[in-house]
Amino acid sequence: MSMQQTIETKIQAALSPTHMEVINESHMHRGPAEESHFKLIVVSEQFDGQRLLARHRAVNAALAEELAGTLHALALHTYTPVEWSEQQQAPRTPSCLG
Repeated sequence: MSMQQTIETKIQAALSPTHMEVINESHMHRGPAEESHFKLIVVSEQFDGQRLLARHRAVNAALAEELAGTLHALALHTYTPVEWSEQQQAPRTPSCLG
């Protein structure tokens, strides 16, 4: 299973998102790893009433094994359904400087 599929499967199981995007941004960074940098957009009702730190902790807990292994960077964008309906997009990823 690819890293992208693993992320999708684990986040789906942990957070039951109403919307999820897993974007492989490894090509934007130096190094040989093809699946090392990802942008994750998660919209979940479980985030209702949670601060940003709690949302990120929930994602990090679901992906603890991957973050301890080959997953080098994970840009998190976590929203409630109401927040997502108002925004409909996550911030653009800046170019890597290194």
